[in-house]
Amino acid sequence: MMQRYRYPQKNDWEKLVRRPIPEHVAIKDEVAQILLDIKVIGTEAVRRYAKQFDRVALEHFEIERGALAQLASQVGLPLQQAIRTASANISAFHEAQVRPATFIETLPGVLCSRKGIPIERVGIYIPGGTAPLFSTVLMLGIPAKIAGCKEIVLCTPPNDEGLIHPAIAFAAQLVGIERVFAIGGVQAIGAMAYGTHEIPRVNKIFGPGNQYVTAAKQLVSAEGIAIDLPAGPSELAVLADESCNPTFVAADLLSQAEHGVDSQVILLSDSERVIEEIEKALEYQLATLPRREIALQALSNSRAFLVSDLDQGMSLLNAYAPEHLIIACRDDEALAAKVVNAGSVFLGNYSPESAGDYASGTNHTLPTNGFAKSYSGVSVDSFLKYVTFQKITKSGLSSIAEAITSMAEAEGLEAHGNAVRIRFSE
Repeated sequence: MMQRYRYPQKNDWEKLVRRPIPEHVAIKDEVAQILLDIKVIGTEAVRRYAKQFDRVALEHFEIERGALAQLASQVGLPLQQAIRTASANISAFHEAQVRPATFIETLPGVLCSRKGIPIERVGIYIPGGTAPLFSTVLMLGIPAKIAGCKEIVLCTPPNDEGLIHPAIAFAAQLVGIERVFAIGGVQAIGAMAYGTHEIPRVNKIFGPGNQYVTAAKQLVSAEGIAIDLPAGPSELAVLADESCNPTFVAADLLSQAEHGVDSQVILLSDSERVIEEIEKALEYQLATLPRREIALQALSNSRAFLVSDLDQGMSLLNAYAPEHLIIACRDDEALAAKVVNAGSVFLGNYSPESAGDYASGTNHTLPTNGFAKSYSGVSVDSFLKYVTFQKITKSGLSSIAEAITSMAEAEGLEAHGNAVRIRFSE
């Protein structure tokens, strides 16, 4: 089960909360060769790797609109309604992020502005397989639409018949994504990064995936192709005090542990009794969990810390910078004010992490592996690029001319100063 530590010293925190070593480091050369083949050969290489890895031979990868609608119609009404509810909440939360262009007159006659412009074409990768993440279609497609991206390209692995999961098709149609391709893995990332005669090249790639997809995204980003954020195995940290419900906390820990064997969960409490009760609840709930073996392996990478007080617990958590953080404490809001590094935070006993994964409205595409220290989760801003403008009158330029020419001369850039002086020499 979870490894337990009592009153860890600050000097030991970094070592104690070290993440599992990402597998994608070891497979980088293999992934690089696949990407090179796709870059040089194009569609035929994509087709070859689709046959090798997805075990399906397709003449064309794009799913026509009629076929997409047919797949979407297979989704039962209860799941359709659930997806619509989640979509409405995600839309409401992300629509509130839209900001008007800013206009500032820094001096009379010097007008500066900043405007968000949509990225024209974005690519979304949606994992399939045993856990088709149709919720991620909403999490990425909705803010892309709100931002105003002209074209959204979606890639997801096909089944043995060359078709995609019906729930992914339904979510894509609901969001308004029209270009859907039945391509999985590294070949999907390569196709979107470089483009082929069938799959368009995109300006930025979004979406989670296994270690091969993660490696592919990192490699294409090194070539100047933008990606959403550095991604790794999913992770959750929980800070719990005597007011928590141990059964709830155990369920939350398992909800992340079942993601994959390389997932990690961290538990912190100022009460040894609470830790013991949560571990008992873990054992009880594990017994009936369908993905029990996966969760058990993930728990072997996990830690339980007894801390001297909750303030120390928050300091340790900020050093860890978790993807997800649950604060199951009496003073949850006061503790939340001390959060510096986290992807998304859940407060109280009735804010499970799975709410953020699906339907509360916040985005579940978040920084992992400590990148919450420098990255935010996906938002509408992720699908925009900001451009600044300035319009300056002659009198406005006159008011800053001396500052410009003095600074230009000090930097040894004479032509910069001349570009101002020449405007007043006529």
